[in-house]
Amino acid sequence: MSYPLLRFPLMLSIAAAVITIGLKTAAYLVTGSVGLFSDALESGVNLLAGCTAYFSLWYASRPVDRNHTYGHEKFEFFSSGIEGLLVLLAGFGTAWYAVLRFLNPQPLQSLGLGTAISLGATLVNFVVALILLRVGRKHASIILEANGQHLMTDVWTSFGVVAGVAMVMLTGVQELDPLVAGIVGLNITWTGFSLMRRSFNGLMDHALLPDEQQAIRKAIRAHLPAGSDFHALRTRQAGSRQFADFHLLVPGRKTVREAHAISHLVADGLKARVPRLEVTIHIEPIDEQESWEPEYLERLGEPVAPPK
Repeated sequence: MSYPLLRFPLMLSIAAAVITIGLKTAAYLVTGSVGLFSDALESGVNLLAGCTAYFSLWYASRPVDRNHTYGHEKFEFFSSGIEGLLVLLAGFGTAWYAVLRFLNPQPLQSLGLGTAISLGATLVNFVVALILLRVGRKHASIILEANGQHLMTDVWTSFGVVAGVAMVMLTGVQELDPLVAGIVGLNITWTGFSLMRRSFNGLMDHALLPDEQQAIRKAIRAHLPAGSDFHALRTRQAGSRQFADFHLLVPGRKTVREAHAISHLVADGLKARVPRLEVTIHIEPIDEQESWEPEYLERLGEPVAPPK
């Protein structure tokens, strides 16, 4: 993976956050809308999240060393967790401010100008979010995807805020502004919770998605010679790298050289199907009872007895 290539979208994200903070703060000062204030607050979170993501990407790109023999990619999940926490705080703050303004509504001013400024900031975020998501998915970068999803959520949030201001313009009901801001705060909170949950799953070595596991199983079986089998498949992900290990069961009469050749055949087939996958294979005799560990296999949800 080309990490310098991934840093450029994050620099765009940081620049976009600085621009939108200025625009949305100006929109809030012009109108006095608590909805636009909540939007400006999330742009401040975007700036902190972008800076955190940039540092995390730099750290995660460091090569393997004697103290980190599996690399540093897991730090990407830490970055996603910090971003989620920042989003949660922004969501709670927005909801609390909305409640206060709902209890004490105040008239809004210059709504047309404020709305135009907010829409301009939203367009900036939309373009940068698309870039982050496209590059993140292409290179399987969790940092870029999380940042892009956060920005895209900000885009929809901004549209909601503008809709609230527009309803105030049309109806004259001032309470609609804090009401929409409260809904926005709940949406921001949910986004933060989702990011933190994804980060927690990564740090806890959560298994790959079921369809990804199925693709791995299919690739293994496609390269197994007759009389061989496998079990005890375990998977996890660290950053953009995916890991899989399993027990390769071969006839006990096979020589070490022959079993080693089979393992290379299976591993090469797996890597051709899933390029980012790193494979560890443990070879065992299929016709030995000791190769079948019922309690361990049962925890993994796999058959606990050898095939007949």
